[in-house]
Amino acid sequence: MAKTKTPLVTGERVVVAVVVSRVILSPPLSLISHGFSLFLLCLFAFLVEIRAETSPFLLSRFSPRRGASSGILLGAVTLPSVMLSKLVQLTRAISLHEAEQDELSHVTMQYWAASASCCAILIYLSVIMSQAKKTESLSSSLWLTRVSLTGTVFYGVACFVSLSMISHTGLNTSLKMLWMLFHGLAAVKLIRHLLCTFPSCASIGEALLVTSGLVLYFGDFLACTIAKICENLIPVDLVSISYGIKRSETGIIVQGLLLGLLLFPMVFRCVLHIYETFLRKRDGGQRNCTDAAKSILFFVSLVFFMVLAVPSWMQFVHDFHQHPFLWVLTFVFSEPLKRISLCIYWVLLIVVSVSRFYSISRSSKVERILLRKYYHLMAVLMFLPALVLQPKFLDLAFGAALAVFVALEIIRIWRVQPLGEPLHHFMNAFTDHRDSELLIVSHFSLLLGCALPIWMSSGFNDRALSPFSGILSLGIGDTTASMVGHKYGVLRWSKTGKKTVEGTAAGITSVMAVCFVLVPVLASMGYILSQGWWSLLLAVTATGMLEAYTAQLDNAFIPLVFYSLLCL
Repeated sequence: MAKTKTPLVTGERVVVAVVVSRVILSPPLSLISHGFSLFLLCLFAFLVEIRAETSPFLLSRFSPRRGASSGILLGAVTLPSVMLSKLVQLTRAISLHEAEQDELSHVTMQYWAASASCCAILIYLSVIMSQAKKTESLSSSLWLTRVSLTGTVFYGVACFVSLSMISHTGLNTSLKMLWMLFHGLAAVKLIRHLLCTFPSCASIGEALLVTSGLVLYFGDFLACTIAKICENLIPVDLVSISYGIKRSETGIIVQGLLLGLLLFPMVFRCVLHIYETFLRKRDGGQRNCTDAAKSILFFVSLVFFMVLAVPSWMQFVHDFHQHPFLWVLTFVFSEPLKRISLCIYWVLLIVVSVSRFYSISRSSKVERILLRKYYHLMAVLMFLPALVLQPKFLDLAFGAALAVFVALEIIRIWRVQPLGEPLHHFMNAFTDHRDSELLIVSHFSLLLGCALPIWMSSGFNDRALSPFSGILSLGIGDTTASMVGHKYGVLRWSKTGKKTVEGTAAGITSVMAVCFVLVPVLASMGYILSQGWWSLLLAVTATGMLEAYTAQLDNAFIPLVFYSLLCL
């Protein structure tokens, strides 16, 4: 195959460089090893991306989403940048005596776990590309290999030094390094599974971000489980400490619920295999389970697994005094007027909006891109009042909504009767070129884009606007940019792209205008407001330019980048 020529400097890479530079230059001297490792990771990811886009071998092997660049650089540095920003924020908390050193140690472990996952995936991609046919320049290949290997060695040294400095419990640093290695191996295994199982559904960068996030999020829950089994063998650093207090019930329920649903397909395959084996032995033939029987078995297994098995897991990890789902009901009815009213408001808004938008999409009177932005506005109407008035209840509501989405997507993909086929046709009415019939991810990315900044802002937070990162960047900025750019945009940022200068300017202006209104409201409610306006303008501008230049699924990246810049 002939090599594809791509420019070394692109708009997306320039914006990523600006964001990473801002994050690297912010930490105090105590976090210098973390900033140095992020620089090495960024350099390594840049080299891998260059090599991937100048050689078609990697892209042809995994069949990533069409129309998108590889996105390796953006995918590799996003989550580590977020975790480093959290470390910077936590050092301020310690200086103000609002947090303890144990909390900094835990977030440090999370930073290195996220970085190790991304680094392992980059090494894996480099190994795959080294197996390509000798069609590229030998000297260029050797240079990239040597630089990548050198960066990996320095990265490992920085990781070892940093982990050894937080061994206040007297634990062996090699055990922590082994935990980092576990994250890396799990990330490599998972990204290979995602890219091979769902071809043309995501770019490599998008899959990298999802993989590292899943490994970090659920690795934390698994560490708590292992720690319960053998408390004397697992370091306290590996057990989640939520800002110096005991893990919250809401966090345990959300983590357990989502992890259980993601594990359910494997559980159901085992149940189905056992049932079909039983049928063959009983009938003495090759009889398989009918579709109706599979559907019944699916729903029975789902109810049993999610109502009995997963809650038992939650109760093992956390000392619930009652069934976790009963705890949820108790929590909701502890403030029935506010929370029940909020639920009724959400249900009415969803029913009216979805029914209206579905009829519009079927008649094809409105372009699909604009129709999808209406859902961004709906997210603002749903989440903004709840975040101001009921933030703890909103945490639980996000987890429940994500669980419902995951369950429905499993039913749609497997065409489970009687809901699978109608659900598939209904969801296809809201898809665009970034979705495929195999996997629809847009609604996940929108919900997670709004939820993640809120979840990560729990505990100490001296940046009152950081929980609003997803709502501001997606619900306000992205929506305004798309609508203004579509209707009035003339000047395009690139010859091949669709994003316009007018749309980007409108998006940045709209976010700043909402911030000017939101800040006095938050101040009147007693929130800590220490965010400088110039720092806010930099964060808004950087995310606006990233939305203009990136070909990735911006719902996934923009809120995290915005959040990391707001925390500094």
